[in-house]
Amino acid sequence: MRCRIHTLPSITLQALVLIVYPFFHRIKRGVFTLQLFDTNQFQQDLLAWYRSEKRDLPWRRENDPYRIWVSEIMLQQTKVDTVIPYYERFMNDFPTLQALAEAPEEKVLKAWEGLGYYSRARNLHAAVKEVQSHYGGRVPDSEKEIHQLKGVGPYTAGAVLSIAYQVPAPAVDGNVMRVLSRLFSMYDDITKASTRKMFEEIIRDIISEEDPSSFNQALMELGAVICTPTSPGCLLCPVADHCRASAEGVQELLPVKPKKKAPKTVHLQSLVLSSEDAVLVEKRPEKGLLANLWQFPMLADGEPEAMWTNYAKQRDGTVRNLTYVAHIRHVFSHLVWEIDVYKAEGSISSPEERQAWMTEAQMDEAAFPVSHQKIREEVQSSSSDR
Repeated sequence: MRCRIHTLPSITLQALVLIVYPFFHRIKRGVFTLQLFDTNQFQQDLLAWYRSEKRDLPWRRENDPYRIWVSEIMLQQTKVDTVIPYYERFMNDFPTLQALAEAPEEKVLKAWEGLGYYSRARNLHAAVKEVQSHYGGRVPDSEKEIHQLKGVGPYTAGAVLSIAYQVPAPAVDGNVMRVLSRLFSMYDDITKASTRKMFEEIIRDIISEEDPSSFNQALMELGAVICTPTSPGCLLCPVADHCRASAEGVQELLPVKPKKKAPKTVHLQSLVLSSEDAVLVEKRPEKGLLANLWQFPMLADGEPEAMWTNYAKQRDGTVRNLTYVAHIRHVFSHLVWEIDVYKAEGSISSPEERQAWMTEAQMDEAAFPVSHQKIREEVQSSSSDR
C-alpha cells in the first residue's frame, strides 16, 4: 500500500505578501504573535481616504523634487501651520535649486529666521550646492546617491524619492511610526534605531507600488490629523478595520517611547549696548547651537552693574545708564534660557573679532535667533514707552 504525500503548491514570497502579510511583533508579555494583514485592502482604504480628504498644502501642488525637499526639511520638528508662510517666503526668495545654491549663507539664514533648528538650513544649503555642482542641478533619484547628501537621512530621502519620483521607498517619520505602532500593536521603543529600521522594512512590504507618493503622504496625513498622539480619532479612521491596537483598546498606550529628560536651565544676562545710532552685536561660533547667528552680548548671571562695567572695560569701553528691561524665557528641546535683559549707552573701542556695531537697518537684514528677536522687541518697546 502506497502512502500518498500531499504537497502545497509553490508560491513566491512576493505573491504571499500580496495576499496576506505576516507580521511578528512583541506584545506586553514579550511573546511573539502572528498577525495576518490584508495589504491590498489596506492600500485601497488608505488611498481612497487620502485622495478624498487630503489637505491642500503648497508643496503638494507640484512634484518638483527641490521644493518637496525644502518642505520636508522645514517640516522636521515643526508644525505644518508654522511652516506654510516660511515655505512660501523661502520659495519666493529661492524659487529654484540654483538660486539657493548661489545664495550667501547669511541670506539663507535670514530667510530661515524664526523657524529654529538652523542646522537644517545650513545642511540644506550645503547639499543643494553639491547637487548643483555634482549632479547638474538635478536632485538624485536613487537611494544611494540621495543618501550621500549632507543632512539627508532615511526619512528625507524616502519622502523626496517617493513623492517626487514615485520610487517605492519608505519615509518613516514620527507620524508614520505612531500609525504603524498602533496598526500592528507594536510595543517596541520607537526612539531606537532598530525599531525605525523594522518600520522601514514593513513599509517596503506594504507600500503601494503603483502610487508610493500618495501612500507615504497618506500615512503621514493619517498620523497628523486622525491617529494623533493623544485622543486618536479611531471612529473617523479609514483603516480602523485593519488596526490591531484599536481592536485591543490599547491605542492610547502606543507608541512606546521613554520620557524625555527635563531640559537644563541656564540663567543669563544680555545687554543691548547703544552708541549713537548703532548697537553692539556679536556672531555666534561657526559650530554648535545657533551657529553663525547674530545676538546681543550674553553673560552668565551675576551682579549686573559690576559685570557689564567689567565687560566693557576689558574691551576698552564704558557702560552708562544701565537699565533693566525685561525677562525672556526661551525653550530649546534640551535647554532653557532664562535671560534678564538690560540696555545701556556706552562705547567699545576694541570689539572682539566676531563683534560689530549695527544700525537698525543693518539688524533688519541680519539673522537673529528668536530669543534675541524678542530681546530687540522688548528694548524697542521700552524706548517707545518713555
